[in-house]
Amino acid sequence: MTNLTSFRLGDRTVNRMGYGAMQLAGPGVFGPPKDRDAALAVLRAAIASGIDHIDTSDFYGPHVTNQIIREALHPYPEGLTIVTKVGAVRGADASWLPAFSAAELTQAVHDNLRNLGLETLDVVNLRVMGQIHGPSEGPIAEQVAVLADLQRQGLIRHLGLSNVTSTQVAEAQAIAPVVCVQNQYNLVHREDDALVDELAAQGIAYVPFFPLGGFSPLQSSALSDVAARLGATPMQVALAWLLRRSPNILLIPGTSSTGHLRENLAAADLVLSDDVVAELDRIGTNAA
Repeated sequence: MTNLTSFRLGDRTVNRMGYGAMQLAGPGVFGPPKDRDAALAVLRAAIASGIDHIDTSDFYGPHVTNQIIREALHPYPEGLTIVTKVGAVRGADASWLPAFSAAELTQAVHDNLRNLGLETLDVVNLRVMGQIHGPSEGPIAEQVAVLADLQRQGLIRHLGLSNVTSTQVAEAQAIAPVVCVQNQYNLVHREDDALVDELAAQGIAYVPFFPLGGFSPLQSSALSDVAARLGATPMQVALAWLLRRSPNILLIPGTSSTGHLRENLAAADLVLSDDVVAELDRIGTNAA
């Protein structure tokens, strides 16, 4: 595996293994957690383990996850980068609704500031709803311009994008620098291969979500077989493959369990031989 354990995210260098806070909310990422004390404990354990990059959003809960982060960690340790996202709101039925107007984006930034207890957000990703777990082409310049204006006001330090295409990245970059892109990408969902490499060449972080999302039973079985031979879990192998894939990939696996957190962190120490990587690559190549 690559020896690079960190990468640039905005004006900071962060560990490539971060933490995604989505699972700290209740079922369906809606409402309070079943065990608030456990949620607080996993956040504190993440920081104690050296994690310095947390991914969140005020539409997780909504508001719940950010409030838990603030309760657990505020005042925040020096060097911690909190990345949030805007572009959606939650309906009363827990639905995910686009929230792309200037007023909605501005309100979302202020909600994140208030619930996280911050005066400036480290990184704000514009989450393009698209096909929910996959991007679709369409203009985003108007929304990026709104966030760029909030950046000029000092409310946002850096801008990122989520669920976007290469064309949309270029469109945003014509307005303001982009420090990260967060899309679905894993062993079997390899549509972003070219984008990962394109961003790496520019020194821009790529942050994949759903490292085991969308696997067929056959693909999951093949991954499990590899994991069993390595004495690891399928998630650990999937995360280790992502770390090996490109040095600009930052991981944000989420969990509400400190035990599962430790398992995820151990993936950074899992060494994959070239033969194992080739075998794992075939899982994606043979995707139906």
